Amino acid sequence: MTTPSALDARAALRVAVVLIFLVFGYMKFLPYEAEGVQGIAATYWLFGWMYPLLGVQGASNVIGILEVSAGVLIALGGRFPLAGLVGGLMGVATFLVTLSFFFTAPGIVEPGYAFPALGGTGQFLAKDIGLLAICVFLALDARQRLTQATT
Repeated sequence: MTTPSALDARAALRVAVVLIFLVFGYMKFLPYEAEGVQGIAATYWLFGWMYPLLGVQGASNVIGILEVSAGVLIALGGRFPLAGLVGGLMGVATFLVTLSFFFTAPGIVEPGYAFPALGGTGQFLAKDIGLLAICVFLALDARQRLTQATT
């Protein structure tokens, strides 16, 4: 049985990560964000193929659709565990991908310093460690609720 305070904490985590996905997903539809994302994503194996096919804004729109979809599914996960499981797994995938930029993106470490002196890009990506943990928690919680519903 889950205590009310645990339910409140789960709801707070859900709301926080949903807001992040919705805001960051929405921003991908804006030209300034599309240009910013291109700096990291255009040379990345997972996204690079989209740029010649869809252009800068088109590639960013695809990323935005995925982020908004993850946010909506995680939000629905409070009521529908299957949606929460799919959204949580999408969130896990999203943050594993963004954290993998630590190995390829410029600006991870501040010039003239060594790790862990993070540069602007590194500081921006570091938050994804916590967001990954939240998505893992929400996916596992949804899986547990699905399992309980079928037994």
